[in-house]
Amino acid sequence: MTIAVAIGTQPANAKQEQYLGQYIGKVQPSDLVPGADRFGSPKPEVPVVPVYKGDTLAGHAYLTSDFVNTTGYSGRPIHVLVGLKPDGTVAGARMVDHHEPIVLIGIPPARINAFIDGYVGKNVLTLASQSAATPPVDIVSGATVTVMVIGDSIIRSGKKVMQALGSATAEAAPKEVRSLDLSKSGIEDWQTLVGDGSVRRLLLTVGEVNAAFERTGKAEAIARPEPGSPDEPFIELYAALATIPTIGRSLLGDAEYQALTQRLKPGQHAIVVAAQGRYSFKGSGYVRGGIFDRFELVQSEGSVRFRDKTHKRLGSLAAAGTPDFPEIGLFVLPEGSEFDPAEPWRLQLLVQRATAALDKAFVTFDLGYQPPEKYLKIERVAAPAAPAAAAMAAPQAVSDPVEPEATGETPLWQRIWQNRLVDIAILIAAITLLTAIFFFQDQLVKRPVLYDRLRTGFLVFTLIWLGWYATAQISVVNILTFANALRTDFRWDYFLMDPLVFILWFSVAASLLFWGRGAFCGWLCPFGALQELASKAAKRLGVRQITVPFALHQRLWPIKYMIFLLLFGLSLYSLATAEKAAEVEPFKTAIILHFIRDWWFVLFAVALLAAGLFIERFFCRYLCPLGAALAIPGRMRMFDWLLRYKECGNPCRRCANECPVQAIHPDGSINPNECIQCLHCQVLYHHDRKCPVVIQKRLKRERRNATPQDGEPASVPKPRSAVLSTDPATGHLSARPEGA
Repeated sequence: MTIAVAIGTQPANAKQEQYLGQYIGKVQPSDLVPGADRFGSPKPEVPVVPVYKGDTLAGHAYLTSDFVNTTGYSGRPIHVLVGLKPDGTVAGARMVDHHEPIVLIGIPPARINAFIDGYVGKNVLTLASQSAATPPVDIVSGATVTVMVIGDSIIRSGKKVMQALGSATAEAAPKEVRSLDLSKSGIEDWQTLVGDGSVRRLLLTVGEVNAAFERTGKAEAIARPEPGSPDEPFIELYAALATIPTIGRSLLGDAEYQALTQRLKPGQHAIVVAAQGRYSFKGSGYVRGGIFDRFELVQSEGSVRFRDKTHKRLGSLAAAGTPDFPEIGLFVLPEGSEFDPAEPWRLQLLVQRATAALDKAFVTFDLGYQPPEKYLKIERVAAPAAPAAAAMAAPQAVSDPVEPEATGETPLWQRIWQNRLVDIAILIAAITLLTAIFFFQDQLVKRPVLYDRLRTGFLVFTLIWLGWYATAQISVVNILTFANALRTDFRWDYFLMDPLVFILWFSVAASLLFWGRGAFCGWLCPFGALQELASKAAKRLGVRQITVPFALHQRLWPIKYMIFLLLFGLSLYSLATAEKAAEVEPFKTAIILHFIRDWWFVLFAVALLAAGLFIERFFCRYLCPLGAALAIPGRMRMFDWLLRYKECGNPCRRCANECPVQAIHPDGSINPNECIQCLHCQVLYHHDRKCPVVIQKRLKRERRNATPQDGEPASVPKPRSAVLSTDPATGHLSARPEGA
């Protein structure tokens, strides 16, 4: 294979071609374009290699990272070689290099390759014109950020390659200019509107939907067919352009249509969508996130998704003979949408089917809309010649990777944030609640029952929603990646790819200044929550707890700092090696992958949880490198919120004995590096039945309240003074009445 040498000798675009030459030799021509037998010479003006079948051009090969930013969650590029047919159809693709930790260890490479293969047979120009919010291929659970970066890079880079090769749809001005004739206005009944195409209809039956899922070849979706007769209607969907005067007046009525025209800004348009059947085109996603995620409007290379703020629910339509639709909506296209009301468009309906607790399969159906000719004005103009200079400049303009902002595209991280608005709101609400717990902890810990219920409920939320559902488990890998990015090519958008993890890190950074590492380790770590909840269950079942002697405990907890320093040192040499070694954390197995993994990983995670049944939070105490990494800057905290008595440690050691992670020394001092801010010691601090100091205060108060008033008989004996004594075996301090 001589193509690598040939590419390396080109003077132009040396950096990009060097990357392409580095990886093109790892694949055969037929891997990227089926049936191809050789690579041609690289093009001097753009990093693309022709692929031939004999003497016939079968397509072109290129590296996605030569055209667009492909940085993944690791902070380093994900290199994918793509074979593109002359018409823009993806013929083949291979991931040739990456440093994604979830793929290195955790997600089988076959699942990522299957995701990439899902783009084979799809046209990049068509995909670029569709919704940018949802990938056209089902994402891989547990590796959402990685696969979204891969899919986005295939589409955007493919479009740039087609533009560079002069095959994009850069058409000359049309010979006919079509526009709406707003002078034509009238009132029509429902039958007429449907008959002349003013209102378009899509009827899907149960059998058609089941057949569509069968064509996907996904066994999980096929195994859950829609019940009912194959001829039974699944959804009967209607759509119309409401800004055409006759259609708008007929469907909305004169008053509603007049209100709509006053609401619309110049260039804005609106559509009416109505449906009946078992499937809702609105769904419930817009209630949580404000976006209607089951349909979108697609025209040419643009697509429009609708939000609840641009939607108005309609009870009925005004046209005579209209069926009684249970769902009707008036949707206004956002201001600035590139929509031509005189040209065809389609309403794309997304039908989803649950395949597992958190997974779904999708198929789409199109309702095409062509404005009737009677509502249009057509003007003929001469087509100008295509500017040759612009055509010649296009290939040069895409030779370097460019950011989405430079081309007017919405960056991928922003699209991810937009799609997770509900999750973001829930997490921010949880962090706000936790902040309130800490700021008002004195009032909370005085109510032990309320505290216990609130803490248990918060841990359940952290484990189930934050961990198992949202997979927002912070890892030491995040710290290693951040440190590596500071040394190489730091970019905020690398870390904005996962909004929940980013928000968690931001909150952790802030909390380190106030409470040290405990705010995260004690409340927001899903694996920590799993350990504590398991320990609570074990104690209820009577599992005997093991008390580690403090001298031994002091020699064991530094182990986690050694593990962190080892991982950090490895990351300076090889980030990939450090990411593999970071499997000492069971987070990926127990939280991200839900224990669905190779048996040795599952055995390791279960063994750590089993140890935690006898020694509470065993992993947190002695092995967690993330806790060690957070403890180091946590020493800079500005406040000490945990209250202590001078009697703490001498003679009373109750807090030290009951601390779940043994963060309290025998002398009563709290080790801030080990404290998880569970607030249990603060409950004891205020408890008038457990803390000897408070017990004495309570007895004095009771004795004072029992003193007879003037004129009252002194028949009630006074409570005797409390005498404090220490159990020499356990260190527990107890109070007994004097003379007892």
